[in-house]
Amino acid sequence: MRRDNMEDIGFLEKTKGFLIKPSETFNKVKKEEMGNVLKYFVVWLLVYAILSTIVFTSIGNMLGVFSFLYSLSMLGLGSALWLFIILLVGGLIWIFISAGIIHIGVLVVGGKQGYYQTLKALIYGGTPGYVLGWIPFIMFLTAIWAFILEILGIRELQEISTGKAVLAILIPIIIFGVIIAIAATVYVYTSGMIGAP
Repeated sequence: MRRDNMEDIGFLEKTKGFLIKPSETFNKVKKEEMGNVLKYFVVWLLVYAILSTIVFTSIGNMLGVFSFLYSLSMLGLGSALWLFIILLVGGLIWIFISAGIIHIGVLVVGGKQGYYQTLKALIYGGTPGYVLGWIPFIMFLTAIWAFILEILGIRELQEISTGKAVLAILIPIIIFGVIIAIAATVYVYTSGMIGAP
């Protein structure tokens, strides 16, 4: 029997759905309650934080270009604990902030399903990162995969076109990029004025 309610299936089956059939799975979670979404996020974030901490503190020397991570591998359990806390707490805080930022773009392109659906799109869209993002050398690929799933999630949950979903993500990035560029230009200009004889 076909199950259209994601609450009726297992945790791992839901994860598999987002990895293999994301559009169909996003459609099934449109009416899912916040508690279930957050439970999914916290469990996978916890798994990701644990595995990332183990990997980055035990084989940091394999990531020579990341001197910070290499240093962590040399400093022992205390730094490993700090890395775990940063990944866990930082992830919890950032998902709500990033959803708020992206939702600005969603509103601009005409999305009307609310902040919660944008948050849901980012949480479920991040599945590849939670599952595989802790593996060295493929983190970049999982980030691209997650980015694509987030676009699909915003498209399905906000009920907008793919093009608008892409714009919804790019608009805040462009806005903040322009703000940073202007701030940097003003800083350089004023610093030059102050330093001038």
